[in-house]
Amino acid sequence: MKIKYCIFCLVILFLMPATASGQTVSKSTADDQTAIEVTVYNNNLGLIKDTRKVKIPYGKGELRFMDVASHIMPVTVHAKSLNYPKDFTVLEQNYEYDLMNADKLLDKYVGKKIKIINWNKFQDRKDTVEATLLSNNRGQIYKINDEIYLGHPGIKVLPEIPGNLIAKPTLTWLYKNRRKDAHNLEVSYLTGNISWKADYVVVLNEDDTSSDISGWVTLDNKSGATYKNASLKLVAGEVHRAERRRKDRLYAMEAMKMAAAPQFEERAFFEYHIYDLQRKTTVKDKQTKQVNLLDAGNVKIQKELAVYGIKSYFTRRYMKENPRQPVNVYIKFKNSKGNNLGMPLPAGIMRLYKKDDDESLQFIGEDRVEHTPKDEEIRLKIGEAFDVVAERIQTDYKRITSKLYESEWEITLRNHKEKDITVGIVEPLSGNWEVISKSHPYRKVDAYTIRFDVEVPRDKEVKVKYRLRAGL
Repeated sequence: MKIKYCIFCLVILFLMPATASGQTVSKSTADDQTAIEVTVYNNNLGLIKDTRKVKIPYGKGELRFMDVASHIMPVTVHAKSLNYPKDFTVLEQNYEYDLMNADKLLDKYVGKKIKIINWNKFQDRKDTVEATLLSNNRGQIYKINDEIYLGHPGIKVLPEIPGNLIAKPTLTWLYKNRRKDAHNLEVSYLTGNISWKADYVVVLNEDDTSSDISGWVTLDNKSGATYKNASLKLVAGEVHRAERRRKDRLYAMEAMKMAAAPQFEERAFFEYHIYDLQRKTTVKDKQTKQVNLLDAGNVKIQKELAVYGIKSYFTRRYMKENPRQPVNVYIKFKNSKGNNLGMPLPAGIMRLYKKDDDESLQFIGEDRVEHTPKDEEIRLKIGEAFDVVAERIQTDYKRITSKLYESEWEITLRNHKEKDITVGIVEPLSGNWEVISKSHPYRKVDAYTIRFDVEVPRDKEVKVKYRLRAGL
C-alpha cells in the first residue's frame, strides 16, 4: 500500500503544472468571476474591479490571472483577498503581453526541428518531411536532408507551444498563500481605450417657449476585454492625470423614445459627479453602447437673437464692402428643479429638433455644453436667422490720441418675419470707454461689454445709432 501511495503522489506531482523553478502554476479566467465593476471617466480611462473566486495551492506559487484588458496599465494593478486579506500576498507581478501568432511561434523554433505536411495530389496522400528552421526573417529558410530550402509548401507542425508565449494578455503573480480555502480575489486596475460621452435630444414646441429633453450616455469600449454582467459607473468631471513622457502601452437610438424611469442614479463624489447605472449590463469589447440618462418634459426655454461686434472695431477705421453681419440664434434655459431638470448634466452635444407643418421632426442645430451643475443656465448657439438682417456701418472715426479713438456707428436691423422680435446688439470694448450719444438705451453687461436690446416690429426696419470713445 505504501508503494502504491508513493507512486500515486509521484504521478500527481508529475501531472501538476509548474514553473521553471518548480513552483505550482495556477490559472484564473473570466469563468471564475463573481463580480465585475467598471467605472469610466471622460478622458479615455476606465477603472476595472474584477472579483474572482480562486483556489490556489498552499505556500508559494505562480497565478496567471487571465482575461484582463489588453490596454491595462500594469503599474496600477492592485490585488487583495477579500475574505482572507492577511493570508494572500503578491511577491512579484509580471504583465505578459507577448501574444502568440504564427510568426512568433516560428521565431521560437529557429534552430530547431519541425514537421512540414504537404498534400501530394499526384499520389493522393500526405507527405511529411522533417526540417530544421534556420531563419524566419521575411520568409522561412529550412534545412532538409542537407539541402537549403527558401520556403517550403505545406502545413508547419510544431511539437508544442513554447511556455513563454500566451494567447491573451495575462497578469502573472508570484504569490505566498497561507490558506487552503478559496480566496475571493479583488483585482483592480486602470485601462485605456474606454470612454463615454453624453448626447442630448431637445425637441422644441411650436412657439419655441418649451422643450422636451432626453439625455443619452454613449459608452465606447476598445480596451480589449469584455465585462459581463458588470456594475457600471460613469464619472463626469476633469480628472487630472500626471503628464507622461511616453505612451502606455448595437449602437441603437430611437430619437425621442422616452424611458419609463431614470436608469442612472446621480450623486456628488469628491469634486466630480458619479452616474450609477441601476442595473447590470454587459459591455463587450469593440462595442458602442447607449443607455438613457434622463428625460425631462416641458422645460421652459427662451430664444435669443444676437449680433456681436469685435473689440478692434472701435480703435480703427471700419471699412467693409458688405456691411451685413450674422444674426445668431440661441436657445437658453435653466437647469433647475423648478424647470423640470436640476440634475448635474455631464458635458456633451445637445441636438435640437422641431416639428414642421407636416408634424415631421426636423433637425435645427446643435451645440456643445460643458459640465453644468444644477441651477446654472445653459445657452446653446443653434445657427443664424434667415429672415432677420443686420448691417453695420461706421459713420465717423477720429483718432484723438495715440491710444484714444472716437467712432460713430449705425446698425440697421430688418425683420422679415411675421411677428415682432427683439435683437440684442452686443459690443465688446477695451480700455477706458464712454458712450457719448445713443439712439436707444443700453445696459452694461460687465466692465468691457455693453448691450442694446432692440425691438423690431414685423416687416419693419430699425436703426441703432451711437457714438463711442474707447482706448487701447
